[in-house]
Amino acid sequence: MTKGVSTFLLRQRAFLKLYMITLTEQEKMYGLDYLDELEKKFDRFGYRPNHSEIYKSLHELIDDGILERYSKTKQGKKYQKVIYYQIKNPDEARRYKKMLKSELERSSGLLQTALKDNYG
Repeated sequence: MTKGVSTFLLRQRAFLKLYMITLTEQEKMYGLDYLDELEKKFDRFGYRPNHSEIYKSLHELIDDGILERYSKTKQGKKYQKVIYYQIKNPDEARRYKKMLKSELERSSGLLQTALKDNYG
């Protein structure tokens, strides 16, 4: 997302990154955990993020210094490593979420206006 510049509606990847930060604040997770949680939460709206968007978003959060990754041997598996993600910089995570809040409010206002004007 371009900093300080609003696009028409909030971009999908920014939306995913917001939820990944929130989910990571709640617990350390690995990539497929994010996919499963997001599918459960948004399936009723017909929104199912794909695998590649999840990992692109995670990589951007790492590049931005918000998350970090580490590997851990999977429980019960001697050699299988799993990559987990955790918050690296809580201040940067809060800043990003605050910025996204204003974008969500703006996008919500646009959508509510369109619904009201076009469908009563």
